[in-house]
Amino acid sequence: MKKWWNGLVARFNNIKDENDGRMPLAMRNYVLLLVGAVIIVIGMVLMSGGGTSTPEEFHYEIFSWRRITLAPILVIFGFAFEIYAILKRFKD
Repeated sequence: MKKWWNGLVARFNNIKDENDGRMPLAMRNYVLLLVGAVIIVIGMVLMSGGGTSTPEEFHYEIFSWRRITLAPILVIFGFAFEIYAILKRFKD
């Protein structure tokens, strides 16, 4: 696991673009923005479901721990990560 993570970090640190000095966001910032968007989408997917097809039925599935605790935490973390991805400056 640690070898895989070190390889991923090394690959991320090697992302270079010749326009990084002139652009307000570097290529690494865009990668981090993509990661944050994926976290938000995962949170939204975890929030979905639990409903019924008819209004006369009621299922307690909508009150599951996954939908009312885990998914909102993931979405909030994703938005916070997006702010971090925009504000982060990389020193070369």
